[in-house]
Amino acid sequence: MKSEPRNTKMNNSSMEPFRGLVCTCFLILAAMNIGSVEASEGFKVGDHIGWQQPSANNTAVYSQWARSKRFHVGDSLSFEYQNDSVLVVEKWDYFHCNTNKPISSFNDGKTVINLDRPGLFYFLSGAVDHCKKGQKLLIRVMGLHQRAESPPSGVDIAPGPHPSSGLVVTVTLSSVFVALTVTVVTLV
Repeated sequence: MKSEPRNTKMNNSSMEPFRGLVCTCFLILAAMNIGSVEASEGFKVGDHIGWQQPSANNTAVYSQWARSKRFHVGDSLSFEYQNDSVLVVEKWDYFHCNTNKPISSFNDGKTVINLDRPGLFYFLSGAVDHCKKGQKLLIRVMGLHQRAESPPSGVDIAPGPHPSSGLVVTVTLSSVFVALTVTVVTLV
């Protein structure tokens, strides 16, 4: 008697449960990653005092305000002021209260700046005397899962974010997905 060779290949119908499991794992992993993205936030500069020349005994008000916040790409700053302006400037201009060459200048009384990139942002009052008396703002904008770089020495800026637990969840879910896939492949 001749024995017929056994077909050791799997047919498509036996692969269906495996494909379903793999697709489900990918969907769960994608949904968990989407949930770890933070929503953008709007910040009113100076909170209740707004954007104005600080009092003589509170010249660090804007650096203190910035230290109490965490800024991320996608957030926005709202400057509310009267008889003043907001200048977006370069680093050198910030430290020297130079209002001659701003990147951008606003004087509409309610200026909204969208934080569209990670890094340092520098703002001044357009009135030279105001800047010299403390009406200037330096913030660090963090990107998603970005580590903070060392700040320039002697500068008060907002601290970077704490490491996100979303990254840990993603790594854990990826590990679970790999383990499930290996288990299913060895069972099939």
